[in-house]
Amino acid sequence: MNRDSVALEPHSAALLMRVAHPSRWWKEWGFQILALLAVLLAIVVLLALILDVLRDGMTRLNIRFLTSFPSRHAEEAGIKSALVGSVYLMLLTGLISGPVGVGAAIYLEEYAPLNRITRVLELNIANLAGVPSVVYGLLGLELFVRAMRLERSLLAGALTMSLLILPVIIIASREALRAVPMSIRHGALALGFTRWQVISRNVLPLALPGILTGLILGFSRAIGETAPLIAMGALTFIAFLPENPLSPFTVLPIQSFNWISRPQEAFHTNAAAAIVVLLGLLLVLNALAIWLRNRLQQHREG
Repeated sequence: MNRDSVALEPHSAALLMRVAHPSRWWKEWGFQILALLAVLLAIVVLLALILDVLRDGMTRLNIRFLTSFPSRHAEEAGIKSALVGSVYLMLLTGLISGPVGVGAAIYLEEYAPLNRITRVLELNIANLAGVPSVVYGLLGLELFVRAMRLERSLLAGALTMSLLILPVIIIASREALRAVPMSIRHGALALGFTRWQVISRNVLPLALPGILTGLILGFSRAIGETAPLIAMGALTFIAFLPENPLSPFTVLPIQSFNWISRPQEAFHTNAAAAIVVLLGLLLVLNALAIWLRNRLQQHREG
């Protein structure tokens, strides 16, 4: 069978189904059209929201807005404390959730025995991925703010956000580890490697691009969350920068929420500008993670 005949096979199969089963062919064609319209509708709505935010926020976006602290006067207000707080929160959340999430995935996928306890853990992790974010905020309020007496600090916020994204990181990391062929593990074990040597030298390098994808998804969710931080009592007005992990903090979503809740139109413009900065920060972090993932994948293939 030559290449041309292979290339014509899908088209020939479609023609055959259209002739033999016309009603089934029309149903499949109609479903494809509906799926395409659904995708286009989602893209149009997203673009409309982004263009609306850009139209309102770009007029306020400048260096002074980025380097000024919040103020009760809209024309003088800025996002310096919220921007720095968002960066600090994401760095601290990554330092906590990254090792814990990947470590949990390695244990569940490579070490944990297949018994009832493991199945219960897997079921709970899958269920936690769908829990509303405000529930994590209430948990953080009770556990970290009150029980552990961390108050409304940057560390308490990072721990709360880590709980929020851990299920996503664990599930994505497990899928990346599971995608590594078992033959690589068996071959390394046959050569006398220990279990940890097999994982650290063979499995993890191959699974790292997929693990970074899970981290990107988790951080993308965490950077825009407002409900958990509001539930745990994060401050909405701070005119100073966090000095250590136990300092009070605010972030861009909370600052935007505070401004948008005010009746003055100038504060709404400030909120739109803060959303533009938040989108830019999200794109920068995602682009950096995607670049790192692609570099690691190219290094592995090379």
